[in-house]
Amino acid sequence: MLEELKQAQKVMGSKQARRALRDGRAKKIYIARDADPRILQPLVQEAVRAGVRVEQAENMKLLGEACGIAVGAAIAAVV
Repeated sequence: MLEELKQAQKVMGSKQARRALRDGRAKKIYIARDADPRILQPLVQEAVRAGVRVEQAENMKLLGEACGIAVGAAIAAVV
């Protein structure tokens, strides 16, 4: 699942993911299960409304590693 994210063109973070969703560029979003639901819930709802698939990563650390960064990530979007 996260292998696709390693190779894909992506944006990370809630602001960038929201922008990609609103611009219609997001093809799929990945969320970390241990991220703050107050941050994720509005983005997940927006993705569902837009018909964008939502995948879950085990935790923020693994999602960050899949994105090629040294810190955790709560959300990433494939564009």
